[in-house]
Amino acid sequence: MQKPIAIWLLVCCALVFAMVVVGGVTRLTHSGLSIVEWQPIVGTMPPLSQSDWDELFEKYHQTPQYKKINLGMSLDEFKYIFWWEYFHRLLGRVIGLAFFFPFLYFIAKKAIDRPLGLKLTGIFILGGLQGGMGWYMVKSGLVDNPHVSQYRLTAHLGLAFAIYAAMFWVALDLLYPVGASLVNSKMRSLRRFSIALTTLIFIMVLSGGFVAGIQAGLAYNTFPLMDGHIIPPELFMLEPWYLNFFDNMTTVQFDHRLIAWTLAILISIFWFKSRSVPLSGSARLACTLLLVMLAVQISLGISTLLLVVPLSLAAAHQAGAVLLVTAALWVNHQLR
Repeated sequence: MQKPIAIWLLVCCALVFAMVVVGGVTRLTHSGLSIVEWQPIVGTMPPLSQSDWDELFEKYHQTPQYKKINLGMSLDEFKYIFWWEYFHRLLGRVIGLAFFFPFLYFIAKKAIDRPLGLKLTGIFILGGLQGGMGWYMVKSGLVDNPHVSQYRLTAHLGLAFAIYAAMFWVALDLLYPVGASLVNSKMRSLRRFSIALTTLIFIMVLSGGFVAGIQAGLAYNTFPLMDGHIIPPELFMLEPWYLNFFDNMTTVQFDHRLIAWTLAILISIFWFKSRSVPLSGSARLACTLLLVMLAVQISLGISTLLLVVPLSLAAAHQAGAVLLVTAALWVNHQLR
């Protein structure tokens, strides 16, 4: 039953992909603070009556986001942001159920051995932690500051990518078991290169979390220069110096751009190196797809920046990050 398990995991990956995109839209529409309580069971039910809406709206009135940003918001405007956050949380619950019940079924069918069972249990635990991390993130915006902590947002985003990567990798293991193969020094070098690239891509994802967390994409909406500068003078305005990498819009955006340029160079070199290595057709396709996906993602990033973060492009850019990670994981798996 290896193939059905792999298909199940890939379906869960698709759900997590949707979750990341919906989460991005929730953040971009400033909807994440519209639900001020975490009720994993009771919260599944949406408001069904006018009194339910009035009660939720009154609770939102007590939040710093309403008092400092959305004062005077109408109930219809509140409903718009509420539904984005509601569906984001509902999708999280759906993912949990879509993982848990098939997991029990495959265990009952004795289709999962101990090593695989431990991997899947670990993924399930990460999913539970993700729910807690999501609420921990939301709480940071319900006290004084009407914005969530960029540190917690980045941790939430990084954990989502880790869960996605773990499920996708296990699915690949089931679909393409590793067999004996001829490995030479060029192949080993290319494999190490691909691991380094995947690590750097994940770092770029995290840097994107900080860009989103402090809304750094709303500044320096020029390319390739940052308001006429290759290296903007505001890079180290904050003290102590290390806070600039997390709190300074200039530095956070500069770092994100720098990682993207670095990946553009390194992945191009990687692709050329792969042409001199005797790879299978699927491995060669994976290497090319990685290069193409990076070009698409950088194009989306530049367009999002120049157009000052329109919702559709920003959501597509977040989706592109998941697809870029997917391509990198597939390359790594093909080169094993």
